[in-house]
Amino acid sequence: MKTLGFYGLVIAIGVALDQWIKWLVETRLDMHVMVDMLPFLALYRTHNTGIAFSMLDWMAGPLLIAITIAVIAFVSWLALRTEPHQTIGRIGFALVIAGALGNLIDRVWLGYVVDYVLFHLPNWSFAIFNLADAFITVGAGLIILEEFIGWRREKRARDEQ
Repeated sequence: MKTLGFYGLVIAIGVALDQWIKWLVETRLDMHVMVDMLPFLALYRTHNTGIAFSMLDWMAGPLLIAITIAVIAFVSWLALRTEPHQTIGRIGFALVIAGALGNLIDRVWLGYVVDYVLFHLPNWSFAIFNLADAFITVGAGLIILEEFIGWRREKRARDEQ
């Protein structure tokens, strides 16, 4: 069983790592130049003024900032309602919060989010994203996994009665 301080540390380390890598990208990679790492993976620095997959890029910065803060508050509220034994879910919530805070920092200080990871094939490419986005995605997956595990436990307990 982990204490809330542990999850705070996960959030702090996640935000710090995200911001450090984004600083490296901003100071060492040229804009819109693909740097192949593997045949299907490249670094590609770009700026995203919207949210995931550049959606809502037409919205004003302050509105996206407000939406992000509201999402962080809601996710934090959900996280605090989890049971102490729901470690996987709590780590998931911490990762989601870390990712959202990392992107919020960019949006507040820069006016955009720094993206730099590009999965691609010769005739197809995935949306460009960053470590914060990966934290959000993995965190959401862990939350779903925790819910599935809990559902299976409850189903098994009902079936044994």
